Amino acid sequence: MAFVTRIDFGLPFVTLLILCAGLFTLNSAAPSGEFMRQVAFLGAGAVVVGATAWAGKNRVVRLTPYLYGASLALLVLTYFMGTEVNGAKSWLYLGPLPGFQPSELAKLALILTLAVTLHERPIRRLVDYLRVALVALPPIGLVLVEPDLGSALVLVAITAGVVLVRGVPWRHLVLIVLLVGVAVPTVVLPNLKPHQVERLVSFVDPYRDPQGTGYQVIQSTIAVGSGGLLGKGYKAGTQSQLGFIPFRQTDFIFPVLAEEGGFVASVALLLLYGLLFWRMLAMAAECPFERDQLLITGVVVLVGFQVLVNIGVTLGVAPVTGITLPLVSYGGTSLVSTLTALALTWVVYRDRYAEW
Repeated sequence: MAFVTRIDFGLPFVTLLILCAGLFTLNSAAPSGEFMRQVAFLGAGAVVVGATAWAGKNRVVRLTPYLYGASLALLVLTYFMGTEVNGAKSWLYLGPLPGFQPSELAKLALILTLAVTLHERPIRRLVDYLRVALVALPPIGLVLVEPDLGSALVLVAITAGVVLVRGVPWRHLVLIVLLVGVAVPTVVLPNLKPHQVERLVSFVDPYRDPQGTGYQVIQSTIAVGSGGLLGKGYKAGTQSQLGFIPFRQTDFIFPVLAEEGGFVASVALLLLYGLLFWRMLAMAAECPFERDQLLITGVVVLVGFQVLVNIGVTLGVAPVTGITLPLVSYGGTSLVSTLTALALTWVVYRDRYAEW
């Protein structure tokens, strides 16, 4: 009975509801072949979730250095052997295996490695920041050279979130913000690829090129706005069903939901995500060991940042980055990695009284 009381049922239940909403929307947005592949990806994700639950927290943690090393090796392979999709060489095909994005594994590996590294002592000295840099910069740099700016931003967000929760003196925080403020216009912006610059320009004024770089955002906002309160009905959206929204099964799946389900369906999905984050934060607060808290924090940032950016893009309040909507968008690597991250959270909470 004591074991049952340590198990959380809220997180799997909310995750299942979001998955159902995703499959329901994807069935409307994507061809039947992609829908069936997503179901197969979900089955693969279920196997990984089961394996994670069986392994337990300590076994997974012991694999951390190997996962981190494997993620870096795969990112290096992607740089030399990867396949370019939508301007980024981020996909890797190894023999008969289906293509996948190593950056998704890198996100999980970074969360685990930061949790293991940062629990040892507070971040106070220069050497502590160097430890963070040695862990975070290799995957961020390898993803940037693909160039996959969206995944790189997720990795940066994970690092920042875990570091802030670990504790940073306010003086150091101000200095970091100033350094970032200087680095963005002097280092980051001048090194952006042409298609990335076009995305930033279209974010400022999508109607500058309504048939080109601004087309996605314009059609997306039209779909969201035309949904009204209750939507146009399942598979009855004009923007989505007539093909006006590009990438409607991946990056722009939220406008499909908003157009066909309206404001009510959109808010319902956001509430489900809110419940997901609330439950994970509550689970982190109940964990007695700081490493567990840092790991769950990393997962919250991983999922939460992607939700905010993806929906922000579809509403025209964030530049297009290629970030998908977790548990909803079509994509095997993203789905399996997100389910694995949530499974890690569940396992860490279940085994919260077991020392690392």
